[in-house]
Amino acid sequence: MPKLHTNHSAKKRFKITRKGKVLAKSAGKQHINTHMSSKKKRHLRTPNFQVDETLVDHVIKQLPYGGM
Repeated sequence: MPKLHTNHSAKKRFKITRKGKVLAKSAGKQHINTHMSSKKKRHLRTPNFQVDETLVDHVIKQLPYGGM
């Protein structure tokens, strides 16, 4: 049986939890961050945005081994 290939761009963007939920990072932390407070930047750092149910199947196909 051949190995399945993980999509590396999806591996960087999504995380699959133990219960099967797909988390992604929030947008808005790429540039022009000098006006933001430290608290806002810290909260944008963690993956806390749950992906919509219609897109979960697409993400899981790109991450066959759970995004590891």
